[in-house]
Amino acid sequence: MILFNVVMGLRCSEIIGIKYSDIDFVEQKLTVRRQLGRDIKKNDSELDAKTYTKQEIATKTPSSVRTIDIPDIVYDAILEQRKLYEASKSRRSKYFWDLDYVCCSSYGRPRSKNFHFQHFKKLLKDLELPDVRWHDLRGTCATILLLNGMSPKAIAENLGHASEIVTIDNYIDKSKLSVVKLDRLDSFIAAVVPMDNNDKVTNDFSKNTPDIGKYIMG
Repeated sequence: MILFNVVMGLRCSEIIGIKYSDIDFVEQKLTVRRQLGRDIKKNDSELDAKTYTKQEIATKTPSSVRTIDIPDIVYDAILEQRKLYEASKSRRSKYFWDLDYVCCSSYGRPRSKNFHFQHFKKLLKDLELPDVRWHDLRGTCATILLLNGMSPKAIAENLGHASEIVTIDNYIDKSKLSVVKLDRLDSFIAAVVPMDNNDKVTNDFSKNTPDIGKYIMG
């Protein structure tokens, strides 16, 4: 769950709706097609109380439907989760719900956002980390992508935003924008002004990946 959020910038409602069939295991890509939540078009009396907030519904906006690359660390975790999924399906064949969800219970049933939020808060407390919101991790992801050279437009597409303005105004830590500008300025200066190796200043973010904890927005 957390890897999908902080590494790929997905919304929690999108993460709990991911199915293995949404993943291209050859190209290592994920297509976000749905989210899980409350379907306001349905009458609650027609639904099992346990499924109120776990209905398959359309994505937040049309631009939220997207195909994005899966980083190796997330891809490896998906493969491990698939092994657990198949083991649970074999062990609990009579009771297992083979619904194809990646993030599910040991019985194959989808979990609600609230379930994951509670465990996330407990994890933060146990590890003595700042009490941030789950949604803040999307901002962390956007900021780290920017620091590693991804354009605001590409970041917006990754997060499922229709415009990069939304991404910059609401998700990227603006204090880091000046750092990116400084990196570009240093590269320009290095190209036009000869420098000795001892005097050259570099800001190579690709070799010095930022500490995620420093960029959690709260």
